[in-house]
Amino acid sequence: MKHTGGRGTRRALLAIGVAVTTLTASCANEVEGELRSEGDIAGLPITHFESGLKASAPQPQLNVENLTQSEEDRLAVASIADVSEFWQEQFPNHFNAEFQPVSKLMSYDPNTDNFEVCGATVEEVAMNAFYCPSEDLVAWDRGILLPLLRERFGPMAVVTVLGHEFGHAVQYRLGEQSGIDEQTPTIVKEQQADCFTGAYFRWIAEGHSEYFEVSTSEGLNQVLASLFFIRDAPGHSAAADGAHGTAFDRTYAFQLGFENDATKCAAIDLADIESRITERPFSPNDTNEGDLSINADTLGLLQMSLDDSFSEAGVPSPQIVAEGGSCPNGAATPPVSYCQDTNTVTVDMTALAELGQPIDREAELTGQEGGGLGDFAAFAEVVSRYVQGIQVGLGIPVDNANAGLRTACLVGAWTAAIDQEGALLRPSPGDLDEAIAELLLPRSLIAADINGHPAVNGFARIGALRQGYFNGSGACSSEYP
Repeated sequence: MKHTGGRGTRRALLAIGVAVTTLTASCANEVEGELRSEGDIAGLPITHFESGLKASAPQPQLNVENLTQSEEDRLAVASIADVSEFWQEQFPNHFNAEFQPVSKLMSYDPNTDNFEVCGATVEEVAMNAFYCPSEDLVAWDRGILLPLLRERFGPMAVVTVLGHEFGHAVQYRLGEQSGIDEQTPTIVKEQQADCFTGAYFRWIAEGHSEYFEVSTSEGLNQVLASLFFIRDAPGHSAAADGAHGTAFDRTYAFQLGFENDATKCAAIDLADIESRITERPFSPNDTNEGDLSINADTLGLLQMSLDDSFSEAGVPSPQIVAEGGSCPNGAATPPVSYCQDTNTVTVDMTALAELGQPIDREAELTGQEGGGLGDFAAFAEVVSRYVQGIQVGLGIPVDNANAGLRTACLVGAWTAAIDQEGALLRPSPGDLDEAIAELLLPRSLIAADINGHPAVNGFARIGALRQGYFNGSGACSSEYP
């Protein structure tokens, strides 16, 4: 985030409906953050099982150059066979043409191989998987990229990456139907490919795949985490050649395909993307690449920003206090808790500051632990508890199935509302990605109810944040009543 130095603008935010329901104050100590399992995921039931290659999966009959018996190649070839079956079925249904198989498949290991792939050495395409239009080729790095993805995020991360690359092959087969040509900006191609991947995963989740099964809880979380991992760095421009989008942009496109179908993906164009893209360069006053320290001064700015944003709610503003993050007479959800009896948001400053440390991208890319989740992840946890207090003041239940998602939605609405000239605090490039990193944690507080119970699924949590960001606080009550 950035402190603009301004005095703030009075832009009332809250427009959520008031439920005539009496709240019962919590009286427990620190909770374990059990997941709430009510609801569905884009119309599908919430499921829990180990996602990956089915024991009954057939042996793919594909010609792959430089293939090995490694687990990565086994997953990759099954992914290619599976996504090919998806497009052989879906392409005629949606685009009135037969799907032509990709001409060439290749596996490579930058650690040991020494040859060229699509005009580049394998060393130059390390940590990559790609579609090469000139050769109608899909290739993947089995030596560095796929092992890292599988170890960090599970087998469905490999399926995600190769499903995405097949999305590019689909674009070239669609031609004018996808609006893609040599002049099309990279970001359009990438958003379409992410969307096509979402449509493919919907097909898997519905049980149509011979090769894979994916749960709508932990399995989809693996997918979204891998999209988060392969994101552009904060400050990158969406107009740059090679831009793939922020994690927020990439998960948006994936969810669009999952919730709709491939025709929606092919309709993505530059005008659509420019109306919603969050990837942008840093502005001159984005000091420290948009990372503020988490301390008493910045929490004071956050207090003023929130009070300003929710000024027309007509209820007493919760006060942010550095009192350890626990509630003596209520549920504790450290590092931040909303204490209903005192109408305070109590913070463990040390733990919150640790969470707010910048993401260590180098450690992330090498599979190591390090850094925090960024300043916005920390601020958003505080905002989530603050809006709990606003909802309590309005008589809106904050301990039911929708409370966590409504809260994440309000965090998104606040983020969009302060993204304006003159705002005391403004989001910086990459801030929404920091929120997504927090939302994908098992114990996410941004999408948790007053007792710290988060919504069960990262897909639903990110969708709620997105709903508020794009559609405002009014959507939070209509979507999560």
